[in-house]
Amino acid sequence: MFYKKIGIVIADEDEYAPFVNGIKEKHEYNTPFKKSVSFKVGGSEVFAVCCGIGKVNAASAAMLFAERGCDAIINFGLSGGLSGVRRGQFILPERFVEHDFDLTALGYKPCEKPGQVYIYEADENLIDCFGAACGASRAAVAVCGDRFVNDRKTRDYLIDVFAPSSCDMETAAIASVCHITGIPFASLRRISDDASDAAADSYDKMNKTEGKTLVEAFTDCLYYICGEV
Repeated sequence: MFYKKIGIVIADEDEYAPFVNGIKEKHEYNTPFKKSVSFKVGGSEVFAVCCGIGKVNAASAAMLFAERGCDAIINFGLSGGLSGVRRGQFILPERFVEHDFDLTALGYKPCEKPGQVYIYEADENLIDCFGAACGASRAAVAVCGDRFVNDRKTRDYLIDVFAPSSCDMETAAIASVCHITGIPFASLRRISDDASDAAADSYDKMNKTEGKTLVEAFTDCLYYICGEV
């Protein structure tokens, strides 16, 4: 499938900078975000923003791309590993939920949103392409919330309730916007830590010393879906 316009949501400047620095011909353009560039890959027009960390920032960037007519929205970043994954592994979550959306006091299940879809699906074509491009493994569920998970009690709770592979702070928010707007979405994640007490140190090390490998893998995915293999 050919995508005319692709939006890339990048939360962390430490992930955005090495990706954008690798693009030779690019143009800055105006958005509500501090850093935004556009460029072309094959026949596709590509837009990337550094939106900032967290669900609100990520959802805002995704809606910006929706309003600008993007027919695919993609993302990459580091994630905490919860079950069935190892540090350094590349994964492609198939489903996304917001673990911090909680109406259990009103009788709902954790993450359940009354009267609407609350488990969001990755686009099958995109994750197939990503897997072919960089060898990333499919993973079941990515849980997402506005919290950096770095304690075993929270980690064990997430595993018990959601049976997830990973946790992060943006993917479900992007996936929610894509579900509402009907835009295909996929996210390439690299496992940086085990979401327990040493998570912050592990995340920092992966982000600073091994982030280029994540950028290279994602760039391979982008070129693949644009037909520039």
